Amino acid sequence: MTAERGYPPQVLARLDIDAKEIVARYPQPRSALLPLLHLVQSEDGCVTPAGIDFCAGHVGLTPAEVTAVATFYSMYRRTPTGDYLVGVCTNALCAIMGGDAILDRLRTHLGVDPGQTTPDGVVTLEHVECNAACDYAPVVMVNWEFFDNQTPDSAADLVDTLRAGGRVTPTRGASPCSFRDTERILAGFPDPRPGAVDSGEAGAATLAGLRVAREQDMSAPPPPVRPDVAEREGGVS
Repeated sequence: MTAERGYPPQVLARLDIDAKEIVARYPQPRSALLPLLHLVQSEDGCVTPAGIDFCAGHVGLTPAEVTAVATFYSMYRRTPTGDYLVGVCTNALCAIMGGDAILDRLRTHLGVDPGQTTPDGVVTLEHVECNAACDYAPVVMVNWEFFDNQTPDSAADLVDTLRAGGRVTPTRGASPCSFRDTERILAGFPDPRPGAVDSGEAGAATLAGLRVAREQDMSAPPPPVRPDVAEREGGVS
């Protein structure tokens, strides 16, 4: 991790180049704050005071304003992160399907609590909120890549493979890269992994509701017509 305040000159020069490229994508500099936070997280493994000051300087905000954003979103971490952030969803459906059991198993198996990193620095265990993949619950994410339909045993095997330096294959997407490399991709820089941007068809679980609706000849009701809108449109015609 870098110093508490400010980056070494060589690091600052490199980050400045990337930051200017990011800011140039937006009509207002402050709109670039979220990808800039990913950029500094790719440097430090979390959002540090140095990263806060760096972002503030590039978008014309105060460090307090940047901190308010960084602490609002759970994707920005305030403590050092290992090579792989392993997140277990325990929201309603995942919990019912075994998410709580998976988190308990990994806590025991890794010997760390959520928010902590294994002594080898490879895995940071985290409880995460809904991953928007409820149709494949319970879901575990590794650096934001989906591993669907997990069990306590499969999750334990997953982290064992990561700690042994092995390659793991997510349910969709490319094999996870390191957390810091992932953060650079989220900052808006190219993803070099084969298959990372390939699109695939939705799975059977995702399409189950649509299939039933078609079989039952079901359709959504028409939206209600607001009197004020109808009157305005009628007057125009």
